[in-house]
Formats: sequence, structure tokens, C-alpha cells
Amino acid sequence: MTGKRHARATFKGRRMEPVYVKRRQRFIAVVISAVILLIGATIYIGVATSNHSSVVADYEGSGNGTMQLVEIPEGSSMSEIGPELVERGIIASNASFQSAAAANPGAASIQPGFFRLQEQMSAASAVSALLDPANQVDLLDIHGGATLMDVTVVGGATRLGIFSQIAQVTCTAGSTNCITAQSLQQIASTVAPAELGVPQWAIAAVESRGNDPKRLEGLIMPGRYVVNPEDDARGILRDLITRSATQFADTDIEGRARVIGLTPYELLTAASLIEREAPAGDFDKVARVILNRLALPMPLQFDSTVNYGLSEQEVATTDEDRATETPWNTYARDGLPATPIAAASLEALHAMENPAEGSWLYFVTIDSSGTTVFNDTFEQHQEDTRRALESGVLDSNR
Repeated sequence: MTGKRHARATFKGRRMEPVYVKRRQRFIAVVISAVILLIGATIYIGVATSNHSSVVADYEGSGNGTMQLVEIPEGSSMSEIGPELVERGIIASNASFQSAAAANPGAASIQPGFFRLQEQMSAASAVSALLDPANQVDLLDIHGGATLMDVTVVGGATRLGIFSQIAQVTCTAGSTNCITAQSLQQIASTVAPAELGVPQWAIAAVESRGNDPKRLEGLIMPGRYVVNPEDDARGILRDLITRSATQFADTDIEGRARVIGLTPYELLTAASLIEREAPAGDFDKVARVILNRLALPMPLQFDSTVNYGLSEQEVATTDEDRATETPWNTYARDGLPATPIAAASLEALHAMENPAEGSWLYFVTIDSSGTTVFNDTFEQHQEDTRRALESGVLDSNR
């Protein structure tokens, strides 16, 4: 018993551990130390690389003088346009651009359109340039009642037509692609309507006008348009007319025209009369007057249709003007004018598509505040016209 107890091998009163246990512990310690070193090295390399990239991934200054034209589509954000700017050499990296955008409080309010930017801009300069209206190509702003051609107003200034407005936004300082009103007229009068995006329901009417540059009247809707300053005259007109055709279709112009007994082109023409004749708030009533007169039949006798064929226009027309036969003068011809006489807004289209209920045949604005009265008889209309004359709203500038 005593010999067996001594065989248990003790040293200084402690029990001896097996050798292989100590070796395993040392191995684990070495592995842990290696892993810690590897993680630390990885973090260091990542930080160093990131710091190095932040230095080389951004240009300095506001550009090298070489201009690029950049489009910001509607609904775009800074995060979406960064990669394109990198690809075109305007900025050095999307990361620096996004950082600059995040640091600029106005970045969220970027506007759609075309912008002139220089190559090799710092990210901060590029963000600032996109927020500066001076770098944006002007928008084409077409108002309701606008015509394709310029209008000379008696006793007033010339009202620019849509062709001249397009020329204004393309023929700016630094522009290399000036589209003149004359070149637009030439395209409008000679290119096949279908090639310009004219909807199928309007093609025959447009073609019937021969080479008249006004044959596209009414087919460009009012609105604010981004015009690509690199497009030619044909491309610009096609873009505007195609976009307008989509808006016409969205109102169900063909279906609504059938309901009120007109063709879509006639409905558009009638809507242009509303745009030129009716005060705000009375569009649907004027639409009913038009339909009531057409149904009788009874001449429309709208002064706006007389004016459209004159070289000089004003609110009131003379007896001589009203006796002049033109394709639009509804004193001298029955029914609607041969074409629309202006750009009709969505409000005018909707009014013509959904006219008010009523038996009115006459209307006249009786004061400078725009008060318009509607009635059924000529006698009532005569009395209202006298009130209008007394208020001065029908005074001639001739």
C-alpha cells in the first residue's frame, strides 16, 4: 500500500500535470494572438485604404473649363445621379459626391432639367452647381391660350408664340444648338404629321391645311417642359407633341368626344375657344354655349376666332374684321374654326368633355373684374352687352 502511494509522483507537494496539456494551452494562446494581430492588421489596412481613397477620389476646384450637359429626370435624387457624373468625368467618385450632398442642406430640393457642368469638379462644387439656377437650361413655359406664331397686340407689345419661346430657351449664351423660330416653322409645315407624333385622330385635319406652319396649332399642351438643347427642331417638336398626345389620351378625349357628338379634333378646337373666351370658373358654361349653338345650328360668333386670322389683335373687333372671311372666323362661317386657335389647358379640355347643364346661347363679360353673365335670349344679351360697353371692357384700342 505504501509503495503504491509513492508511485503517484509528487513534486514540492503539488501534483504534476501531463506534458501534453501544457503544450495544447500554449498552442491555443499562439492562435488567439495570431487572430488578434490579423484582425488588427485588417482594420488598419481598411482605415488606411479609406483615408487614401478619400484623398484621391475627389477633384479640386470648380472644373477644368470643359462643359457637359447633364439631365436630371423628374423624381431623381442626388443618390441616383452620382454614378453618371463619375462616368462622364465630372466628379471623381460617387462616395465623395454623396458626402458633399449630405453636407449641403439644399441637396434635397434639386430641380429636374438640363444643367451645364464642367468636367473634373470637386464633389462640393458639383452639388452647388446643380443647385444654382444659373447653370440650368431654361424651361419652356407654355401658358393656356398660347399660339404657335407671335401675336401683335393693338396698342401693346408682341406676344411671343411657342416657336419663338422654343428659340428663346435654346438660343442662349454658350449654346451651340440654337433652334430658330423659322426652322421650327419649316419643320411644322413640311414634315409628315405622324412623324411629329400627331395623334391618329388629328392627322387628316392637319394634312388638310397643306404647308401652313400653323397646322399644328393646339397640339402642344400648356405646361412647363424640359427641352433638350441638343435636339434639332424636328426632335423638339416631336417630343412636345408626343407628350401632349399622351395627356389628350389620359383625358379619354376620343370617348368623351363621342358622348358629346364631336370628333376628338373638334373637341380640341372647341376647348381652344374656351381657353381664349371664358374667364376662370366659367369654362364648363362656355362649353355648353358652344354645344347649344352647334346643335341649333347657330353661328358661334366668337371674336377670338376673328382675331386669330388678323395680323393685329385686340379684345374688340370691328365690323370689317368680322366680315373678313378666314378659315377661323366664326362670324363669316358656320360651325367650329378649321383648327384650334390656341393651346387649350387641361381645365378647358375637361370642361369641354364635361359641359355644364343649361340652355344658354349667349355670354358676355360685363366688367373689369371678369364678371360674366349667361342668358338664353338675344334681348337679354343686348342688355348685358350695353353694360359691358358702359364698363369699358369692350373698348377698342384702334
